[in-house]
Amino acid sequence: MSDQRLSFKEMCAKFDVTPRTLRYYEYIELLKPEKDGRNRFYGPRESARMTLILRGRRFGFSLEELRQWLLIYETKGTTPQLQAFVEMADRQLGELARQRDELAVTIDDLRSLRDEAARLAADNAG
Repeated sequence: MSDQRLSFKEMCAKFDVTPRTLRYYEYIELLKPEKDGRNRFYGPRESARMTLILRGRRFGFSLEELRQWLLIYETKGTTPQLQAFVEMADRQLGELARQRDELAVTIDDLRSLRDEAARLAADNAG
């Protein structure tokens, strides 16, 4: 990784997040930028963490789950963090499968109602 530090504005742009989001992630201690007066700078570690946070959010993990997961690396190391990730991923995969099944039922219901409405509209038009 490069040793380049990003400013607050550059970090927002790189990850396409709002300043409010970035400040919030700092507030809940997901990110810990270097501070120089009022300026904040984000090194490779913070960029890597941000990548993991955004990926985790995409998969549906809560910010608290992600915070705890990142803390495992700091306190216990890589192997316990990987084990925790497997457990988190298994839980989330189950939840996503449940949501997918519910969505499939909802799509089928809507399709049936739509088809019935189209049939009724055609019958009434003719």
